[in-house]
Amino acid sequence: MKNIIKICLLLMVVAQSGFAQQKTFMNPLLPSGADPWVISKDGFYYYTNSTGSHLAIWKTKDITQLKTAVKKTIWVPPAGTNYSKELWAPELHFIKGKWYMYFAADDGNNNNHRIYVLENTATDPTQGAWTFKGKVGDSTNKWAIDVSVFENKGQLYMIWAGWEGDVDVQQNIYIAKMKDACTIEGPRVKISSPEFDWEKYGDLGAQSNPPHVNVNEGPEILKHNDKLFLIYSASGCWTDYYALGMLTASKNSNLLDAASWRKSVQPVFKQSPENGVYAPGHNSFFKSPDGTEDWILYHANSKPGQGCGNDRSPRAQKFGWKKDGSPDFGVPLKEGVPLDIPSGN
Repeated sequence: MKNIIKICLLLMVVAQSGFAQQKTFMNPLLPSGADPWVISKDGFYYYTNSTGSHLAIWKTKDITQLKTAVKKTIWVPPAGTNYSKELWAPELHFIKGKWYMYFAADDGNNNNHRIYVLENTATDPTQGAWTFKGKVGDSTNKWAIDVSVFENKGQLYMIWAGWEGDVDVQQNIYIAKMKDACTIEGPRVKISSPEFDWEKYGDLGAQSNPPHVNVNEGPEILKHNDKLFLIYSASGCWTDYYALGMLTASKNSNLLDAASWRKSVQPVFKQSPENGVYAPGHNSFFKSPDGTEDWILYHANSKPGQGCGNDRSPRAQKFGWKKDGSPDFGVPLKEGVPLDIPSGN
């Protein structure tokens, strides 16, 4: 009898240990994956990141378990087009009953990067047929990457990173009103340019053309109470100083007026050498399954000097809110450390 009791107790300990293990996760979520994006619908999280050559979606009930998630390639561009190569920063959005996948692509020449979109009418974006709907751009038709869309007070907007002219000297953030999910209506408005020192780390070397580029890119909208926070990535991704900055606007303001957006003078999320996290940026946001927690999803490097390559990996961590209603992202957490999974899993 004593042996049976001992065995039962041992089984209980093992079971509890396994249960505890299931309630934690460790960063990074995948070995590689730049520009991570996630959206939740009908009890599932749909994740994507830059691959360069195609568009793919990971489907899972627990975003922290991407390594075991079902992955599906949804589209491979045809060869020989203006959008066949360098597919960057895809984002999946559900708009008026349809799925849209936005992304930037070119013909192999970075100067020709523009924004494109696919459409899917299926309930599940990993099912059904994806249809290429074409380029989405304003009348200037300038270089554009890192697209995102959001709705405010019934109006749909597009935000992206672009050039003022036709030469790569600086990346700015633009906003435009949308007529529908595939069409920009009206002119683009520049709402952010690199102005602080922490936004201007961008040396590429004397042999490069250009030798230096100032960068604002990767704009993402975070809504809280009556405020809109536009979180963006600043400085070159090829530097360890790649970091997140923030613009703030009232949801009741004219979002097409650059004066409506106030820029924070310091980065809101930056490298943490003491934690072994470098160049954190190009993020997205998600809620825990029960809706009680706010999480940031971002990519980062594990060592200094790793730049913009495949060493960038997706990481997730919970964040809170300051007394003034603005987000408090804290510092990037160490990888390989057990963290509590999002509440409700």
